[in-house]
Amino acid sequence: MQRRFAIIGHRAPSNGKLNLNDLSGASGRMDVLIRAISSSLFLSHGMRDDCHITLHLMGGPGPSRRIWFDSRNLRGLHVDERAIAGRISKILEEPVPPMGQMLEFSSGILHSGGDIATTMSEWQGENVRMILLDADAPLLSSSSFGEESVGFFLSDDQAFSDAELKLLDMEKYSLGSEWLQGHSAITIVHHILDQC
Repeated sequence: MQRRFAIIGHRAPSNGKLNLNDLSGASGRMDVLIRAISSSLFLSHGMRDDCHITLHLMGGPGPSRRIWFDSRNLRGLHVDERAIAGRISKILEEPVPPMGQMLEFSSGILHSGGDIATTMSEWQGENVRMILLDADAPLLSSSSFGEESVGFFLSDDQAFSDAELKLLDMEKYSLGSEWLQGHSAITIVHHILDQC
């Protein structure tokens, strides 16, 4: 089963310089997004071959940017936060590609303009079953899934806005009654799907 994750970085910069010494402050909580990347892609001694994650960098300046990490083709990316941040930093120095046009930055890493609506439209065209993680929804279990591609939407350290929730009108599942950090939620999703 192919797993996809889409995470919104409400304040994460889409252009310019990334402060590698302050990923949690001046870099718009980029540390939250980087932990999500690690939890999505990496195993203890390697990388998953069935997963990708799309970062939505919405904090400007300029147009929003999406960065797509595809575990099937990813090469040379190390699990530590600073190494991942360094790769993202180099992407932010590039012009934002037109919306819907994915440009390869390096093996397994692509970037494009667009936002969460763009990703939803692409996933819908690829018949991806889309799920919003919501603590108030029914509990997610392995029996909820077959062999389809499935994509999960998460937010950074901020809750989804009302406008985003209206847009994300889709199936909802919970991982428990508490609101978890994104990287922890991704780990639990992987654990559940590994039982399928």
